[in-house]
Amino acid sequence: MDVEIKDYERVDDLHRNGYRLIQDPKRFCFGVDAVLLSGFAAAKKGDKVLDLGTGTGIIPILMSAKTQAAHFSALEIQPESAEMARRSVLLNDLQDKIDIVEGDIKKAAEIFKPSYFDVITTNPPYMNFEGGLKNSFDPKTIARHEVLCSLDDIALAAQKLLKFGGHFYMVHRPHRLTDIMCTLRAHKIEPKKIRFVQPYANREPNMVLIEGVRSGKPMVKVMPTLVIYKDDGTYTDEIIDIYYN
Repeated sequence: MDVEIKDYERVDDLHRNGYRLIQDPKRFCFGVDAVLLSGFAAAKKGDKVLDLGTGTGIIPILMSAKTQAAHFSALEIQPESAEMARRSVLLNDLQDKIDIVEGDIKKAAEIFKPSYFDVITTNPPYMNFEGGLKNSFDPKTIARHEVLCSLDDIALAAQKLLKFGGHFYMVHRPHRLTDIMCTLRAHKIEPKKIRFVQPYANREPNMVLIEGVRSGKPMVKVMPTLVIYKDDGTYTDEIIDIYYN
């Protein structure tokens, strides 16, 4: 299928099923956090999956290659990113499996059926809203800071849209862990697994992967830490496996 690639855009190889992703280098491009989330999140055969704040659609496209989920819905508030994600879906001939929906996470419960999804994923803005950013709504600010949605907005959407016992997967920053755990539990998403990610074995974690279950019983498992780079700067075997297998 012929898909328009604009002069200022690039097309990245995702190393999965020959899939590719259209990106605008001037906007927010996906990073290792999205790839790690797509490897951490689990979806069974026949599952219906929703990605909240999908950006250019990286997580549903990767998960469509790595799982047997029946269908993916992906919600994105920025029109330009949603349009780019739709073209990436077409580029990979996934239009029967992935729907890109333009809309606000705060209104997600009005857009989708309640208690409909088996799995919800999200790679949300990491930084708290800051007063100095209140007039800055460029794409990178929206992706990095809670100017258009908060942790509470995301957890509330997950609470309303997940089936009973449905699974919620998030990648975030360790310094927000207390906020994350308290917010998820307040919205009946019980944290079940936590995995810290650190760039090198001798560095502090700079990411955290979290799995929660809607109305799950209290008990959380801390998984072995995931290290991204060896001492020589090359990927560890586990990261290579996540990227390419």
